Amino acid sequence: MCPRSPLATWSSRSPASARRSCGIACGGHAASHDAPVAIDAPTIDAGCTPPVTPDATVESAPACSAGGIPGACLDTSLCYGSRAPTAGQCGGPANIECCTPRIAIACDPDTVPEPNACLTEEPGDPGCPDGMALVDTFCVDRFEAALVDATGAPWSPYFPPTGQSVRAVSLRGGVPQAYISQLQATAACDAAGKRLCTDTEWLRACQGPTGTTYPYGDTRQPGVCNDARAVHPAVELYGTSDAWIFSHLDSPCLNQEANGLAATGAHVGCVTSEGAFDMMGNLHEWTADPAGTFRGGYYVDTVENGNGCLYATTAHDTSYSDYSTGFRCCADRL
Repeated sequence: MCPRSPLATWSSRSPASARRSCGIACGGHAASHDAPVAIDAPTIDAGCTPPVTPDATVESAPACSAGGIPGACLDTSLCYGSRAPTAGQCGGPANIECCTPRIAIACDPDTVPEPNACLTEEPGDPGCPDGMALVDTFCVDRFEAALVDATGAPWSPYFPPTGQSVRAVSLRGGVPQAYISQLQATAACDAAGKRLCTDTEWLRACQGPTGTTYPYGDTRQPGVCNDARAVHPAVELYGTSDAWIFSHLDSPCLNQEANGLAATGAHVGCVTSEGAFDMMGNLHEWTADPAGTFRGGYYVDTVENGNGCLYATTAHDTSYSDYSTGFRCCADRL
């Protein structure tokens, strides 16, 4: 069996089944979320068996409301992480409280999927560490980074690495790490013997040697990258477009919805001339800007703050994270 990520530290209030459960994705969705399939297969540890998580169901607990936010009447021991309990809104025992926000799709926020179990980094370009492409005089991760813990066990990409020692890995066909701040991304790259890319390095890697607007050229080609999901994942998850949903962007279910976050390299045309995938769309990518910048857009939008490689968000400091923030590392040529 594959090693399991020690996410019991994620919450001491998690039930044992939640702390130990692993798998492909919540609700039974494949890691690629119906994205195009990559031509090159992921590198897999032949002696490893991926864990499996049972399909989730739509939340069936009685409905309630607290502070104008819809919720579900649950035992307080099951209401933690991205949700909060409020007393006095549900009947029955005192331990049954209104857990908000309510989840409107088939996803179990108590499970800890491990879609990257058994994946390993493929060889790098000459002069580059494993998983990296050579770009001019430096190396860049071919794929948006995932995480492993200090023992090398996979970290679930749907949970932040708060207080944990993790390092970055570049995996083909894996689910990249979101829910990560620039500070955490910097530490993960450092632990891998790499560094978070500077703005200059990131732009050079995305735009290629000729300085194109998009990783694949100067003309936008909708759908080539994972760049325009029709419905915002929070609207789908919570079943409403009310403004409060945008204060609840830390749910692990957000990136487990179908046709959302894609496996790395699944959009085969979204690649630079030097072999870096998904630098436009999929996840925002932090750079080393000390003021806080993430680039490239994500699977909902690659237009609002600039086109393709030129997309840059500067509205958050380096401690910010949500379901859309990811990263990749750079390194000096060996």
